[in-house]
Amino acid sequence: MAERIAFRGKTPSELAQLSDQDYVNLVRSRERRSIKRNGLAYKKLLEKVAAAKAKGAGKMIKTHVREAVIMPSWLGMKFSVYNGKEFVPIEINAGMLGHRLGEFVYTTKRVIHSAPGIKATRGSKFLSVK
Repeated sequence: MAERIAFRGKTPSELAQLSDQDYVNLVRSRERRSIKRNGLAYKKLLEKVAAAKAKGAGKMIKTHVREAVIMPSWLGMKFSVYNGKEFVPIEINAGMLGHRLGEFVYTTKRVIHSAPGIKATRGSKFLSVK
């Protein structure tokens, strides 16, 4: 059985037809407050998104704004979000609505230690390597 993706009971096609103000009323209060306050960096990101939509090309939008709440007008767009070291590409789909961009780009990764070296025992730390 196919999974039905919906956000607050609305399908992605219904959400795409909503205005931004109607969508703001559907999200949780924390995200609603963030969208309404939208700072300078968030406004610049919205301008980049509008310019990319006007061009119509599938151009990647590079951003440092990890706290931006994903809007339904961004569905299908490609973002490159900074994780502190590099830009990581993501593509927006319906399951991401209402979340923030930074939730899908991790800033830390799992630590994998290598195998111990030659004579790596507890007592060998006092021996010379030569």
